[in-house]
Formats: sequence, structure tokens, C-alpha cells
Amino acid sequence: MEKLLKGLIKFQEEVFLKKKELFAGLSGHQKPRAVFVTCSDSRIDPSLLTQTEPGELFIIRNAGNLIPTYGAAIGGSTASLEYGISVLQVKDIIVCGHTDCGAMGALLHQEKLQELPAVKAWLQHAETTVRIMKDLYTHLHGDELFAAVIRENVLVQLDHLKTHPAVATGLRRGNLRLHGWVYSIGTGEVWVYDWEKRSFIDPRERKSPTIV
Repeated sequence: MEKLLKGLIKFQEEVFLKKKELFAGLSGHQKPRAVFVTCSDSRIDPSLLTQTEPGELFIIRNAGNLIPTYGAAIGGSTASLEYGISVLQVKDIIVCGHTDCGAMGALLHQEKLQELPAVKAWLQHAETTVRIMKDLYTHLHGDELFAAVIRENVLVQLDHLKTHPAVATGLRRGNLRLHGWVYSIGTGEVWVYDWEKRSFIDPRERKSPTIV
């Protein structure tokens, strides 16, 4: 806690003063560039990853970067998503999974969830991911299986997004775009989903924005 308090003081006395005009502009309104859905994992810093300033990302975080299908669970993630699209008029939604994800590891080893009833219940929003893994990935094991479940879960959550009225309307109007990312904690690599190639690629390889 001492480290956190020292950081707080440094922010107030140094960082805030250097960006005083930015924060003054943000004090009355926000206009983020994107909704960024990612895991609660402490090793992920969306602003550091995207090199964005305060106010540029509307961040939704939870275990496993999950988005319940509309009506399945009207909670914080659903409410934040609706607000970001309908009120803040955000035009891009990013679902970002990551390597070494504990939630995704639990999907593959659900026996570990016996003492975590709340986590087990929450991960039901990734049940489609579990089914896909059982039906399509029986040939994979170990690290390859782990990597596959992380990627597939991002795609499943993008499908879940489409069940939300605000998202469906935005997509139909053509003023909303969905993006799938996977971030490697250990290497700093980020793979983005290419809708035409139907695969995750290095963003430097893409010829046009990866959108749907």
C-alpha cells in the first residue's frame, strides 16, 4: 500500500500538472475512441498497450473478457456496453484476450472451480467456447490447446456482442465495428482478427482495418 500511496502523490504533484489541460478538458465530458473489453488480469494495462491517454478508452474488465448474451445477465458489463454505444456513441469495440489467462485455463480444467462457485457461474458465459473446444480441437493438447481456447473465446464473445440491441443496430447502420485481439504478456505481441482471412494476424500485416 505504501508504494501505491507514493504513486498517488507523484501523480498529483507531477503527472497531473504536466497534463493539466487534458484533465481540465475531460472534467466535463468524455468522448472515448473505443470500448475496450478485456480481462481483470492485473498484468494487462489497456492504455499502456494501446498508448492512449485518459479519456480515449471506455474500458470493461472482468474475468475472461466475457460479454454475456443479451438478457442472459443484465449486469455491469451489459450496462457499460449499452452506455458506451448509446450514450457515448463509440464506433469501435475491441475484445482483447491474453496469454496465460486463468479464466481460460479454468475452462479446460473445470475441476479447479469446485471451491470457486462465483467464478464457475460467471464462466457459464463461455459455455459456447467450451463446446467448440470439445468438438473441434480434440487434436490439440497442452500449450497449443490453451492458445486455441484463448483465441476461440475472443470470437465467441464477439458473437455475443451481436445479440445486444445497441450493437446490432450499430452494425446494421454501418457505424459500429467489432475487433478481436489476443495479447501476449510475455512477448508484447498482439494478434488481431482478420475477418476476411478468418485468422489472427500481426497487425502490421493487415492491408485494411480489421473490422466486421
